[in-house]
Amino acid sequence: MSGRTRTKRFRVRKDSVPAARRHVESILTEWRLGGLIDETTLVASELSTNVIDHAKGTGNYFELGLRRRNGTLVLEVSDSYQWRMPELRTPTLDDLSGRGLVIVDAIAEKWGVRPRDPGKTVWVHLAISREELS
Repeated sequence: MSGRTRTKRFRVRKDSVPAARRHVESILTEWRLGGLIDETTLVASELSTNVIDHAKGTGNYFELGLRRRNGTLVLEVSDSYQWRMPELRTPTLDDLSGRGLVIVDAIAEKWGVRPRDPGKTVWVHLAISREELS
């Protein structure tokens, strides 16, 4: 199964967030990675929500990709918003938003952002261990 990749496009609208979660769950079930479903769907939800909240008016779609490679699950969310890259910040107790990347950072083995033309891709690495295999 190593080297498998799946990418799907979603419209930039709120109902795409649960659709992205369902897509991740379906792929991970197919790949027999049931132990990673909760963490990966949470990361996909946070990153998809960031696209919906911050990339409006820059394109109709975003892409969510999953790749299994060398004991690592790679999740990527790409959009066409190119003016500002996401940054990890520390929200205050009064902030109503800004916790998405804090959650991603806590879950991910590592993560980052790379530019693309146009826009960016936020990538996340999640370790696949024997205990996580269903």
